[in-house]
Parts: sequence; C-alpha cells; structure tokens
Amino acid sequence: MSLLVIGSVAFDAIDTPFGSTGKIIGGAASYISLASSLLSKKVGLVAVVGEDFDFDFVEDLKARGVDVEGLQVKKGEKSFFWHGKYHMDMNSRDTITTELNVLGDFDPIIPDHWKSPDYVMLGNLSPEVQLKTLERIEKRPKLVVMDTMNFWMDIALDTLHQVIAKVDVLTINDEEARQLSGEYSLVKAARKIQAMGPKYLIIKKGEHGALLFGEDGETFFCPALPLEEVFDPTGAGDTFAGGFIGYLAQQDRTDFDAIKKAVVYGSAMASYCVEKFGIERLQSLDEAQLNERLNQFDRLMSL
Repeated sequence: MSLLVIGSVAFDAIDTPFGSTGKIIGGAASYISLASSLLSKKVGLVAVVGEDFDFDFVEDLKARGVDVEGLQVKKGEKSFFWHGKYHMDMNSRDTITTELNVLGDFDPIIPDHWKSPDYVMLGNLSPEVQLKTLERIEKRPKLVVMDTMNFWMDIALDTLHQVIAKVDVLTINDEEARQLSGEYSLVKAARKIQAMGPKYLIIKKGEHGALLFGEDGETFFCPALPLEEVFDPTGAGDTFAGGFIGYLAQQDRTDFDAIKKAVVYGSAMASYCVEKFGIERLQSLDEAQLNERLNQFDRLMSL
C-alpha cells in the first residue's frame, strides 16, 4: 500500500558524551523514510531542502524505492540545520543552534500521483504545514499518523488541535502528553487526548518503552530493549514512527492487533537507530537484522 511521508530533511550536528559530529543528515522525514522503506515498498516523500544539501542521500532514498518527486530544492538557499548537545543520561539535551532556512516558509507541494495515498505519516513540523498537507490530500487515507512536540503546544495550540482532530494516531512523549492534556496520570491524559480526535495514542517513554492506548480502554505496553551502547538518541522517535507506519502499510491493516505489532516493529527499529550517530545505522540495516531484533523483543515480552 502507498505511504506518504511529510517532514523535515535537514542537517544536524550532534554532541554527546561519547563524541561529536560535523554536519550530518538529519530531519524527521529522513529517518521516517529510511525506516518505512525497509517494510513498505511504495513510499513517497514531501519535504524541502536547500541547494547546499547532500544529494547523495537523495540518491540513496531513490535506490531504496522512495519516490522523491515531492522533495523541493530551493536554489540559492540553505537547508534546515539543528545543533544539539546531549547530557550524560541521554534523555535531556540542549539546543545550541536552530536555523530554519528553507523550512521557514515551507509550502508542501504534493505530486498529483500522491494525492490519494493509503497511509500518511505527518512528521514533526508546524501544525500549519501538517494541516495544509491534509487539506491537499484528495481522498481520506486508511490511516493518518501524526507526530508533534511541546514547542508547537506552546506557540500554535489552536492549529495543533485542528490537526489532531483529523488524525487517527498521535505519537508524543510522556511530558508532551501531560502538557497537552493537563493531566499527570497518563491514563487520564490518554482519555482526554483521544477525546480530541485520535483513535489511538502512543506515548513514547524513551528507554522505558512505549504505551499504546486504543478504543474502549484497550492498552498495550512495549518495553524498550536493554542495549549495551547508546551513542545518539537523535531520530529514535522518528525511526519508531517510520517502522510503525511502514509495518501497517506493508500489512494493510489498522486493527488494534496490527497496531500493537506495529509498535513492536517501531521499537525494534528505534533500538538500532541509537547505536550510531544520525542515520548511519539505519542505512546499513537489513531485514535479517530487523527480524533478529524482533525475536529479541518476543523473548523479552514472553512469559
């Protein structure tokens, strides 16, 4: 089934207690596209970059079957750039530099042959861009998944609510769930957020796993796999989202059992992402390695 991904394709620079990078490939849609294309064979990308971008990465996406016709290239302009520094616990970070550049006035242009996708993944972008994307899709997809963050809750809450009302699945972390709902209890928070529109809510808890809330009080918890080494958590949430929706598009199912399995697939992919800086580990990931990690999750969760 067809999967349309919208989000940022960008440059990152990352500092962790274990090392630093120069400018490397980053952006939500980069991680989502790489992860989802391992499972779904019809992925389309809508994003924007500047003339300074590393177009070898675009060729890599094409080689993986990702349709990049929706990737705009702004001549004479620079790509979005983020520089962050992680603390020793790898759960908290400081933003050193954010340069919006081409992302500042991004107008998502969806190619005609992508205006009726089966599945849509709205990566973390401004709610205005996410809303424009949904308005430009001509046929209601089977499933729309959305990621967002507390920054948009601070500055664009009204528009954010409009987008949330139109999606089927919302993925946020526990801090964002509490902020959006005004509830400390994640169970109460989930109930309030689902009343805003989404059938399913996924609350990501980093090294402590992910919580899935479905309709009629259905819940599911997927633990995080204990890892020997975590080099860089950047993009782990986006990789989770890519694995999650990639599995659903591959299976063409949206029932609760499929959603649960998709959470495990997303978690497995995210566990690989953190093993190296940026997208490096995802670029070398294959189906055999993914299946090996899925088996580890099965053993972790079995009684």
